[in-house]
Amino acid sequence: MKKLSIIIPVFNEVKTVRTILKRVQNARLPVKKEIIIVDDFSTDGTRDILKKLKGVKIFYHPKNRGKGAALRTGFEHATGDIITIQDADLEYNPQEYAKLLKPILEGKAEVVYGSRFKGRAFSYQALAIPTHYIGNRFLSLVTTLLYGQWVSDMETCYKMFTKEVLQTLNLKGNRFEIEPEITGKIMKKGFKILELPIIYHPRKWNEGKKINWRDGVKALYYLMKYRIRD
Repeated sequence: MKKLSIIIPVFNEVKTVRTILKRVQNARLPVKKEIIIVDDFSTDGTRDILKKLKGVKIFYHPKNRGKGAALRTGFEHATGDIITIQDADLEYNPQEYAKLLKPILEGKAEVVYGSRFKGRAFSYQALAIPTHYIGNRFLSLVTTLLYGQWVSDMETCYKMFTKEVLQTLNLKGNRFEIEPEITGKIMKKGFKILELPIIYHPRKWNEGKKINWRDGVKALYYLMKYRIRD
């Protein structure tokens, strides 16, 4: 039976980490699940919760290195045939895994993204934080123009791909630049991204959202950088 490795980068998510783990564990899938949590040096009590967990693989960074570094640690330890990313902030619903898995299991795709800008998800994203929505749409358009493949949601958390695809990417990013790096390198390698609509429940800045306009500027830089070189 195939196995899905679910990589959960965690940094100061004491309020949500128990809930997201339960949701991931309860997601019904036609494959085995491997849950890998990478704590990026949380200081808010998250680690105290993680140390009590069972049935998951947990890795602790000795200092804060960023989301990209946490993902790369998770990828290094993943043993599944298929890999996906799950943020710990409750914006994304693990019940969507089965939908994203289906085309991969059927051999119709090697890379599947859950798009927040398709179908019913569109209104949730647009109404929550308008500036964040506009920034994401702009970056997705730039990605399309640079790499010649249409993508509606370059920065979605829900990126799912086969292990064979992951092994070709040679990822280096340590922080939020990992998002444009993954997408840019997938496209540059010639893999087609299949996008499927997902439901998205964004949290606002006062609820602890971590991405800001500076990350958008950096994403633009890295999209151009990885188009020219690895």
